[in-house]
Amino acid sequence: MDTIASLFSFITTPVSWVIVQFHKLYGALFGDDTGWAWGLSIVSLVVLIRICLIPLFVKQIKSTRNMQVLQPKMKAIQERYKNDKQRQSEEMMKLYKETGTNPLSSCLPILAQSPFFFALYHVLSAIASGKTIGVIDQPLLDSARQAHIFGAPLAAKFMDSEEKVQALGASLTDVRVVTAIMIVMMSASQFFTQRQLMTKNVDLTVKTPYMQQQKMLMYIFPVIFAVMGINFPVGVLVYWLTTNVWTMGQQMYVINQNPTPGSKAQDQYLNRLLKSVTAHGEVRGRTRRNTVKRIVAKGPDRNDIERKFITGLGKLGLAAQEDGTVEKSDAAVIEAEGGAAAKRQQPKRQTKAKRHSAATGSTTAKSGSTDAEPKTSLEKQDASQDDKPKPAGKPAASGSSRQAKSGQQRKGPQRPKHPSKK
Repeated sequence: MDTIASLFSFITTPVSWVIVQFHKLYGALFGDDTGWAWGLSIVSLVVLIRICLIPLFVKQIKSTRNMQVLQPKMKAIQERYKNDKQRQSEEMMKLYKETGTNPLSSCLPILAQSPFFFALYHVLSAIASGKTIGVIDQPLLDSARQAHIFGAPLAAKFMDSEEKVQALGASLTDVRVVTAIMIVMMSASQFFTQRQLMTKNVDLTVKTPYMQQQKMLMYIFPVIFAVMGINFPVGVLVYWLTTNVWTMGQQMYVINQNPTPGSKAQDQYLNRLLKSVTAHGEVRGRTRRNTVKRIVAKGPDRNDIERKFITGLGKLGLAAQEDGTVEKSDAAVIEAEGGAAAKRQQPKRQTKAKRHSAATGSTTAKSGSTDAEPKTSLEKQDASQDDKPKPAGKPAASGSSRQAKSGQQRKGPQRPKHPSKK
């Protein structure tokens, strides 16, 4: 770690200068040698860096969403050109170019703050070794070595020996308890950040390998932070814990205000928006109007959550407009009620018990009808002839003559006689 940190020694002077400036501010409030002054200086450094990285964070959000949308197309390209890796790469780059997606954008915030992280690590390592670095001269070095956060020196590590910790004016138990708590908090914040991204801000209608990879990272990243954390000084743990908490809050805000289409977060957001429109009769806020505008522009390509929102507006007698506003419309009410009526008119599916009872009843009815001996066609013909009025003066035909006559009219192949009757 020290070797890697030394590669970013060129940025240690700016980082140390920023820390010293914040230390002057907080030192006037809490005292120059206190852990609050030095700890809050590191926290302020993180906040300043993350504010500068907000444009990169926005690019990361857009890139992540584009990658989720492109996963089915990417999978189709991989299957189509699975035997031609070069053509596969060309088609992938073409797809990225057409959609304006950069796969590396999702890593930009981490890559951008890595130099500051290693520079801070280099500064704290020098403080632990008793060496001046950057703009931190000997008086500031002595002040930093005396600063403790809940009894743990800024430059102490979980794996330090007892002699080294005592040289910094602390006990090994205090250092390990404080660092263990901070490592657990750091890993937990990383896990929760990734978990809320997977459970709330992912389109549940699209099942891709990308989602499976993100789910694996949700468990892998906290383990990596826990293993690396035992080698971080307390000051670096403060830096990284603050970074994780900032990322978690920033992501929570983005999920609540600009969720991924088709996700659980979008359903919750549009429900809140519908309640707001119900209470005020209009769409309040530029961001909300832009959301309604995008939904209207989609037309028939809206997902189920967006169609539910449009139907909800129709039940209120409102119709969404192209500029993101809503207006009263009787046609929207009729359309919403017509859709609801069509849903109500759909026949309900019978349960298994009802289908079984119906089948049993039909079987019973059939068996009852078969119990009565059916009349043959000859008997039906005889009955119909008996019912006809007979003309006067003509004797009624005998049953044998009728049988003979009906026998002559019988069609089809005759049954052969038994040899004994010949």
